[in-house]
Amino acid sequence: MRQPPLVSVIIPAHNAAGFLARAVHSVQAQSMTDWEALIIDDASEDETRTLAAQFQAQDPRIRALSLAQNQGAAAARNTGIDAAQGRYIAFLDSDDSWLPNKLARQLALINETGAALCYGAFWRDRGARKRLVKPPARLDRAQLLRGNAIGCLTAMYDRAQLGRRYFPDMALRQDWALWLDILKETGFAVGVTDPVATYHARAGSLSSNKWKALAANWRFYRDVERIGAPKATWLLGESSLRRVLRG
Repeated sequence: MRQPPLVSVIIPAHNAAGFLARAVHSVQAQSMTDWEALIIDDASEDETRTLAAQFQAQDPRIRALSLAQNQGAAAARNTGIDAAQGRYIAFLDSDDSWLPNKLARQLALINETGAALCYGAFWRDRGARKRLVKPPARLDRAQLLRGNAIGCLTAMYDRAQLGRRYFPDMALRQDWALWLDILKETGFAVGVTDPVATYHARAGSLSSNKWKALAANWRFYRDVERIGAPKATWLLGESSLRRVLRG
């Protein structure tokens, strides 16, 4: 019987036929090879499901799962988390990609620090413009509340310490909510400050509109974290100023 993999990579995919291969190939190119990748087709209307099945047939480390109805990224990720066999749960959206040393660097940092949640710096690629997003080397919950400094495409948590942790059913900010929930328990998370992934920005993506993002942050502070209006306004202003200064 095959031993469970060390890392389970969760790849939600909806109408991703045009870029899924890039994401999967970046996992296959990892220097650390003890992984499984779970591609969860979220009721795509293109060839995503067929492509996922082809990857499964070509590489025994890849499993293709599917949802009968479109349920969104949170539900797709949670389906993958339920099926995951690895100790570590890592996330990669179907339109993003990893650098080859991503898993090795983060596993080394986890082993060094004993952290249950790890993340890393990443490139934000807008085609004509590419910018490095570099989070701090360590985050506590108060710091993370000021803005989501953990890119989901870099996040990885230790199931041995945390069990299976799921994303809440939210259109936006479900990853931020999960990281904050984990930090209630662990107190801190650690990050690799060199880039380990690339976020490929697409026009029309859920996170691409800045005004929608601002409104989503406000709703998150008020409705999810139950923060009063004065403090929520301060937090929103602080995170917005950092965005402007960052460029």
